[in-house]
Amino acid sequence: MKSFRQLVYPYMIWIGLFIVVPMLLIVLYAFVQPGNSVTTIKFTLDNFLQFFNEDFIRVLLRSFAMALVTTILCLLIGYPTALAITKLKPSIQPLIILIVTAPQWVNMLIRTYAWIGILNDKGLLNQLLNVFNLPPIYIMNTNIAVVIGMVYNFLPFMILPIYTVLAKMDESLIEASHDLGANPIETFRRVIFPLSLPGVVSGITLVFLPSISTFFIPKLLGGGKSLLIGNLIEEKFITSGDWNFGSAISLILAALVLLSIFLARKVDPDKDNSEKGIL
Repeated sequence: MKSFRQLVYPYMIWIGLFIVVPMLLIVLYAFVQPGNSVTTIKFTLDNFLQFFNEDFIRVLLRSFAMALVTTILCLLIGYPTALAITKLKPSIQPLIILIVTAPQWVNMLIRTYAWIGILNDKGLLNQLLNVFNLPPIYIMNTNIAVVIGMVYNFLPFMILPIYTVLAKMDESLIEASHDLGANPIETFRRVIFPLSLPGVVSGITLVFLPSISTFFIPKLLGGGKSLLIGNLIEEKFITSGDWNFGSAISLILAALVLLSIFLARKVDPDKDNSEKGIL
C-alpha cells in the first residue's frame, strides 16, 4: 500500500511547480509595487484600486453579461439535446455522444478560426443566403459573433454532465409520476428537472468559467471590438508588460468566479432532499 502512495509524489511535484508556484507569483505581483527587486519589495493595494474605475468596471460587467448569455444559450440548447439523447436506443447513444465530443479533439483555436470563414462578409453563411436570394448578414466583429463562437466551443461542456445525470435516472420514478396522473410537463417539472439539477449546475459551472475568462474568441470573432476581462488581462501581461496590474485583475476575476460558483452550488440540493419533494 505504501508503494502505491509513492506514485502520488510526481503529481504533487507537478502541481506544485506548474500550478501552486505560478499562482503564488500572481498573488505576489498583485500586492507589490511595479519595479520592485527581491531586496526591496514594497507591498501596496494600488494595483487593486486602479481597477475600480468606470472603464474597467464596464469591461467586467460586459464580460459577465456575455458569459451569462453564453451559459443560458448553452443550457437552452444543451438540456433538450441531452434529454433527446437519453430517449434514443442505448446502442445509438454512445455514437451521438461521440459526435458531440468529436469537435473537442480539434484545437479550440483552429475551431474558432473556422468560424471566421463561416461568419465573415463573404463567408459560407452569406454564400448560403445568396443561394436562396436572401440578404446577407454582417455579424463578424460583433458581440453576436463572439457569443456564437463561445456557445459552439463550450456547448459540449453543458451537454455531457446533464446527459450523464439523465442517463442514470431511475425510470421507475417517471413511471410512478405517470401512474399518479402527472402529464409529461408535470413529470418534467417535478421529477426529471429536479433530479437533473446536479448535472445542470455542473454544466453551468463548466461553461461559465471559460466564457468569462476567454480572450482569443473575442479577439478573433470580435475583431478586438468586444474587449472582455480576459483580453484586458492578456493586454496587461503581454502587450504593456504591467504584470502587477494584470495579476490584480486576475485575482479580482478569480474571487468573483469563486463567488459565482458558490452561489450556483447553493441551488444544487442534496440528492435526498431532491427526492423528498418530487411527488
